[in-house]
Amino acid sequence: MTRKSKYLLSIILVALCGTAYSAEKPNLIVIFTDDQGYADLSCFGSKSVYTPNIDQMAREGARLTSFYVAAPLCTPSRAALMTGCYPARIDMDVPSSLQIQKKNIPEGRRFAVCLAADGRGLNPKELTIAEVAQSAGYKTGMFGKWHLGDQPEFLPTRQGFEEYFGIPYSHDIAPSHPSQKIFNFPPLPVLEGEKVIEMAPDDEYLTRRITGRAVDFIERNKDENFFLYVAHPLPHAPLAASPEARKAYAEELKTKGKGKPGLFPTTIYEIDWSVGEILKSLKEQGIDDNTIVIFSSDNGPARGSAKPLSGRKGSTLEGGQRVPTVIRWPKGIPAGLVNDKVLSTIDVLPTFAKLSGAILPDDLVIDGKDMMPALVTDAASPHEYFFYAHWGVLEGVRWNSWKLRITDGKEALYDLSEDIGEKKNVAASHPEIVQRLKEAMQGFEKDMKGGVRPAGTVENPVPLSMAK
Repeated sequence: MTRKSKYLLSIILVALCGTAYSAEKPNLIVIFTDDQGYADLSCFGSKSVYTPNIDQMAREGARLTSFYVAAPLCTPSRAALMTGCYPARIDMDVPSSLQIQKKNIPEGRRFAVCLAADGRGLNPKELTIAEVAQSAGYKTGMFGKWHLGDQPEFLPTRQGFEEYFGIPYSHDIAPSHPSQKIFNFPPLPVLEGEKVIEMAPDDEYLTRRITGRAVDFIERNKDENFFLYVAHPLPHAPLAASPEARKAYAEELKTKGKGKPGLFPTTIYEIDWSVGEILKSLKEQGIDDNTIVIFSSDNGPARGSAKPLSGRKGSTLEGGQRVPTVIRWPKGIPAGLVNDKVLSTIDVLPTFAKLSGAILPDDLVIDGKDMMPALVTDAASPHEYFFYAHWGVLEGVRWNSWKLRITDGKEALYDLSEDIGEKKNVAASHPEIVQRLKEAMQGFEKDMKGGVRPAGTVENPVPLSMAK
């Protein structure tokens, strides 16, 4: 019996024995946006977007100012969140099989994301945070963008989520995509569980539809422990916002004496509205105090801003992987904190496992750490080193405030405590630190190569479509 099979058996036993709601165990909600930069929240200094609900969430919880995703692109970043592992450990940091098959794509233009009718995805043998939640007796639901494989074997319903409504990959992977001549993408499907219920949805209502399902899940499971994953497809291009959001934001700006809103800040404003609806539902159901809500983004901006950081989506500069993050848990995290310790999405799974009482398999190797001591005490970051990689290539490491980045054979060392924008290379002045960090990178690469677990693969993948 495999490790995953044994773990799933424990889930069945929990269900058979019955598990009463435990007020001591916190609920968990992860709200993940797409391509939202470090400065794309007003509580992170933006003057061009307005996010009153997330700002209030930050006042009632903590802003995490050195919070990282494990990759600067959608698929590997989301794989890391789900598994608590660096993408290299689970083989989710390289181009998809579909891209490799297309001989007319230059190697330098391939990217590590799953596409439509792709034969590669998150291996169902991997243990996900949803399965950890199930093992502790939690209800699990996901609404939004998955992007870890669109074949039935890879879908959320095969990875621990009892309920799923959403899209299997980015909403631009459709006939209108600039690379359509190469990939021949089908229309974007919408899934209910594993069934395609719609093709080519209206992008303007994606945020509202996902929010409605999330709120409904909360209302139906208020008397249970639950894990809810809300993965907004926006503000990834093409930008979109509902007519209701456009009208509301225009009126908001009018009261402030400002001009007409652009589409990007309107998109963000509607995401903020969504956060407000979720927080309001928690309060209405009387479960606000013991529910952890984490708001973050899957990588840096494509259209927004990462200031004062350098770099954007697809880069291992800070702006590609350091993301705006807020965590709120009235029962467990003091209000009004600003936390600059190095934390990451890979820490969510082990942290939640400990809080929920779930027992992780002894032989399961993950890279994340319990981050609660660093959130509520004077404890340092649980990570001695944090590593930056892109397209399967290790490019950097952070140790305390030092960051070494090696690209195209060139070494650059930055002191992020004084140079958050990575403008001044001080490698020549600190050769001993450069050497230490190079050795750390060498150790990481050796560990990843020796312990990599294969991604999932499917032969003869086919596009998702509505049953005839």
